[in-house]
Amino acid sequence: MRITGGHAARRILKVPKGLAVRPTPDLVKQAVFNSLGARVIGARVLELFAGSGALSLECLSRGAMSALCVEKSPRHAEFIRRNAGVTSQSVAALEVRVQDVFAALTQLAEAGREFDLILADPPYGEKNVGRRSTSFAQLLLDDSKLPKLLAPGGRFILGHARRDSLEIPSPWREVKMLKHGDSVMHFLES
Repeated sequence: MRITGGHAARRILKVPKGLAVRPTPDLVKQAVFNSLGARVIGARVLELFAGSGALSLECLSRGAMSALCVEKSPRHAEFIRRNAGVTSQSVAALEVRVQDVFAALTQLAEAGREFDLILADPPYGEKNVGRRSTSFAQLLLDDSKLPKLLAPGGRFILGHARRDSLEIPSPWREVKMLKHGDSVMHFLES
């Protein structure tokens, strides 16, 4: 896995071994960032279920002002910090919180934080034909605090498996969708 654009392009990122982290594939990541274009420059970024931090580090490489990674596993959070060193990211521009995503959403909303880009490619849910999804992606869409964190004009980019059919509730509005293999990426506004 690597950074696909910006000043740290082609730098290789380390990913924890095992099945606990499923990094966003480079081709999907590149398509997402091509779609975002200049929207990344100067952005305040929140990455949920950060894993290796690849999406945040990609944003910083492409000119984002700051990135906050939320990752529950201390081991994975250490990979984010190491990857930041490999990509020569400013320590001040990257914040890593070792915390449950949903607890972090509550705290960030209470603190009045806002982000221009919110990125999440959580662990994939199971196939849900004939029933509502119970995946992390659906739980994020249903969380009432998440829209409060999105700055006016901001975008929420949410990844999930094609087999996991999501319901996009109000206040979210889909402005774009990308499909690649088993991955689906929704571009949402509130």
